[in-house]
Amino acid sequence: MNRIVSTNPAENYSIVGEVTKSTVEEIAEKVKKANSAKKVWKELGVKKRIELLKPVYKEFETRIEEIALLISKEMGKPITRSTYEVTWNLGEFKWFMNTVESAIADEITHEDEKSLHRIVYEPIGSVALITPWNFPFGMAIWGIIPNLLVGNTVVFKISEETPLVGRLIEEVFSKHKLPEGVFSEVYGAGDVGKQLSEEKIDFIWFTGSSKVGKSLYKTAADKFIKILLEMGGSSPCIVFDDVDIAQSAQLMADYRFQNCGQACDAIKRGIVHESIFDEFITELKKVTEKKKVGNPLKKDTEIGSLVAKRQLILLQEQVQDTIDKGATIVTGGKTPEGFQGAFYEPTIITNVTKNMRVWKEEVFGPVLPVVSFKTEEEAIELANDTIYGLTSRVITKDNGRAERVTSQIETGTVEINSGDRWLSCNPFGGYKQSGLGREHGITGFRELCQVKVISKSK
Repeated sequence: MNRIVSTNPAENYSIVGEVTKSTVEEIAEKVKKANSAKKVWKELGVKKRIELLKPVYKEFETRIEEIALLISKEMGKPITRSTYEVTWNLGEFKWFMNTVESAIADEITHEDEKSLHRIVYEPIGSVALITPWNFPFGMAIWGIIPNLLVGNTVVFKISEETPLVGRLIEEVFSKHKLPEGVFSEVYGAGDVGKQLSEEKIDFIWFTGSSKVGKSLYKTAADKFIKILLEMGGSSPCIVFDDVDIAQSAQLMADYRFQNCGQACDAIKRGIVHESIFDEFITELKKVTEKKKVGNPLKKDTEIGSLVAKRQLILLQEQVQDTIDKGATIVTGGKTPEGFQGAFYEPTIITNVTKNMRVWKEEVFGPVLPVVSFKTEEEAIELANDTIYGLTSRVITKDNGRAERVTSQIETGTVEINSGDRWLSCNPFGGYKQSGLGREHGITGFRELCQVKVISKSK
């Protein structure tokens, strides 16, 4: 099995293309070159690194449609969302270039007539950078660009589900000659990621499942190196009784079913006040059933396919578990007729209990369990009843209550009403088993650095 075959989950798993799996020797050699390049890349300085990456950005700009089409074919994402993924994350690329100098500039912490003290942010070294399939271009940009800008060298592995997106990224970088070893790419599944992380690298940057993240955490501990982890989520959305029900139901549906529910930070558990529960579910059912499931390459499609057959099987098992334990399928709960591939209808489930898999596990697909609550305290308890702590949302017109509840929710981000956290300046990461460290923002840059204090007498 020296080839990685990419299939289209929205067209009965037809073959899109293939890449060659990286060998043990190739992985070791690329890590060796990354380590050899560390000194040169660091000493170029941040201004020169920015200049060397600008042509990469410009070429990506000219290939937006090509990248978006590959994303849609490899993972079933609607083409409008794939295009948005590319354009939005090119905006991130630009923000990274525009901000890195100030983010990692020396900081004077103390100065008097006798001494000067300052903090210096230096690169960590070589990075094993492993990204998932659900935002294949976006997550690559999030990881690769900030690391290169601060002076780290990168050996990159994209998910085996989206290798053609990875190959295009490698192709663009190879055309714009960075010093040898500064950026390289390896291809393969978990065994390749495992070997890469066990090589002589200085830092692991990972976005993906909690299961894999925990394994990498152990590897980092054994090697005593730094690791940054952004993993799973089971984000709650609390809806109080003073809201506009139609707007709130639309908001919940939109944030649950985007990307076919395959986002770590998507709303995954609805928690609705009992006094409006029935009316809310009626409205939620209505807006959910309006979501258009279809061919990802058509612009009016809102929900495409899941990424792979294995993902469809897992989702079916999670839903069947709820049925077996007495839950109610309000809408959906099956594969739609007339499609060949990993399609699943957007699904609302009520009468959900805490022993059901859709409540206990991360659900990576278009399925939303919704429960009711009586008191503010109960809502908070339900929101925190998870091993994850990535994001959450609170919907209420009462600002005091919103702030009070927000302060007790155990997540890295809380959005109030229709607030949108996605600004480049905001760090992103989670509590509990959703990860360690933060991406994005000034905080995200500094996560990628060694912090050195220099104290100088006058």
